[in-house]
Amino acid sequence: MAALKDQLIQHLIKEEQTPQNKITVVGVGAVGMACAISILMKELADESALVDVIEDKLKGEMMDLQHGSLFLRAPKVFSGKDYSATANSKLVIITAGARQQEGESHLNLVQCNVNIFKVIIPNVVKYSPNCKFLIVSNPVDILTYAACKISGFPKNRVIGSGCNLDSARFCYLTGERLGVHPISCHGWVLGEHGDSSVPVWSGVNVAGVSLKNLHPELGSDADKEHWKECRYTLGDPKRAAILKSYNVVSLTV
Repeated sequence: MAALKDQLIQHLIKEEQTPQNKITVVGVGAVGMACAISILMKELADESALVDVIEDKLKGEMMDLQHGSLFLRAPKVFSGKDYSATANSKLVIITAGARQQEGESHLNLVQCNVNIFKVIIPNVVKYSPNCKFLIVSNPVDILTYAACKISGFPKNRVIGSGCNLDSARFCYLTGERLGVHPISCHGWVLGEHGDSSVPVWSGVNVAGVSLKNLHPELGSDADKEHWKECRYTLGDPKRAAILKSYNVVSLTV
């Protein structure tokens, strides 16, 4: 007797086995799961995979996404500790790595996370040689460079999240001070993501109106409104000493 599934469903054509737009997230911490949920909500993938070394957490997060597929219109979602789960990915988002402790600079994580990348990157490349990498782990700029070197991929296939988060926070804080929705506030934070990033005060505008033209002292030491307080994680006086203790050029990648 035919199985219930065979009685219910008659396949007229052969099912496609290879995903056309698979996205993998490596690391299922808070950031990794935020990425995964955003991907599902925006319907960006026809298949999603999660990879992490902590199997119980990995399985639990996968089941949450699978069980919520009715609300998210989720495609096929699965997970694995083995990197074979990443096979045929078009995009691999890496959020895995050592976690930054309170008061610790992103640069303190460099060598530890480079060593972790030496395991992750070659395994992903093995199963998805044509993928693109999106690096989110910190320090993101250095790890993006390391991922490029370890993978051997051209620069246009290894992308770092950079100062996108810094810029978003900058726009939010600007809007909060002005009583304007952040979507109308435009501004950029440039440089290395972390303590040395710099807000571009000359480019800050609300609906096209330059704040620098209205308030020439904007962001300067002479600014009596203290707009410099809107910047995020900038100007750490300890940074110079930290930079001297980490020679990026000598990192083994």
